[in-house]
Amino acid sequence: MIIVNDIPRRIEANLIERYRKVRVSTLGHMTDLVFIRNLKPLFTPIKIVGPALTVKIPHVDSAALHIALDYAKPGDVIVVSMSGDYERACWGGIVTYMAIKKGVVGAIIDGRICDVSDILRMRFPIFSRGASPMTTRVIGLEGEIGGQIAIENVVINPGDLVFADEDGIAILTPEKARLYIEKIEEAEKKEEEIIRRIDLGETLSEISGAKRYLNLKTKT
Repeated sequence: MIIVNDIPRRIEANLIERYRKVRVSTLGHMTDLVFIRNLKPLFTPIKIVGPALTVKIPHVDSAALHIALDYAKPGDVIVVSMSGDYERACWGGIVTYMAIKKGVVGAIIDGRICDVSDILRMRFPIFSRGASPMTTRVIGLEGEIGGQIAIENVVINPGDLVFADEDGIAILTPEKARLYIEKIEEAEKKEEEIIRRIDLGETLSEISGAKRYLNLKTKT
């Protein structure tokens, strides 16, 4: 049985636009708890920002993923749990082509992909555990669309914000996305000021305060 849950649309368009202008690594100065750490981008530079459309498939069967594309809205990010199968590819060239036609802006695959040259040619932003020639089948065993999933202990609910670039992937609830955006924007403005001060001759250790930890010993 393939279950399709209600898929909330909880992220405001202006918030998504603000996250497109900032870096994931800036968020890394503020929290450790929202990052998926071991999935890699197919190419760089890369940017994925949008609400998660979650999909869970049972290892070999990708029927639910194909059905999920029927429900995808422009701006969505497909996030797929393969139930711990890290050897098989559920996402290839045809799935990519359909995703682009639906306006999907990226994919996060907790598994592998195939047809890498096709995906590169289409420049579709995707993170995964790498490539594999072994693929899933369309069998219709079971699956779930729009349910809660977890990747590396990071819980992802449909409608959560996927915020990813070449530095990594963050998953933010709508509440956390609203909480962090001003802090991220302020931090990046401060970086501009730090660069200005370096250009004026200050050292980084002076600006950051690291210099106060220097243990200066005098010889007697």
